[in-house]
Amino acid sequence: MPLTRDSLLTLEAYAKARKQMKAEIIPHRQLRSVQLGEHMNLQFEDERTIRYQIQEMLRIEKTFEEQDIQDEIDTYVPLIPDGGNWKATLLLEFPDVELRRRELKRLIGVEDKVYIEVAGHPRIYAIADEDLPRENSEKTSAVHFLRFEFTASVIAAMRAGADTVVGCDHPNYDTRHVIPPATHQALLADFAAT
Repeated sequence: MPLTRDSLLTLEAYAKARKQMKAEIIPHRQLRSVQLGEHMNLQFEDERTIRYQIQEMLRIEKTFEEQDIQDEIDTYVPLIPDGGNWKATLLLEFPDVELRRRELKRLIGVEDKVYIEVAGHPRIYAIADEDLPRENSEKTSAVHFLRFEFTASVIAAMRAGADTVVGCDHPNYDTRHVIPPATHQALLADFAAT
């Protein structure tokens, strides 16, 4: 179902359904997440994760005005994959405040160094933060929004079972991880049927 104002629950209906929806979204989000090293988490978004995020934002902000609801939809809908790509929220996780401050300074530009590599194909680097810049000359942000665009041949290779790696080759954060089979299978659903 497309994500429209009419497809969202009212605040009252969401309050009743929230506990069940949260219980369902947690394993769904975990399936769609890849931990990359100790401090980087890629959460691959889809319509379901974004729908939940919008419902949560409307609840937190007690939003019920039609235009305000539409503004939330307009903010988050671009994070839903559109058939030939994956979209992800990149979280840089440093629980200690001083460590986070120091590391975000060392990791300037990290969002441009995250890639997907499918066996037999060149690396596909993320297109980062299309909505607004999230770093400055002193530090990067702890949250970035990434888009990975794939050619038909790369998608075909992934569907055929080619190993798919997510990695980062920033000089201060160099790591790679094979996407686990269950996560890989879930992410394949983001591609349009061809």
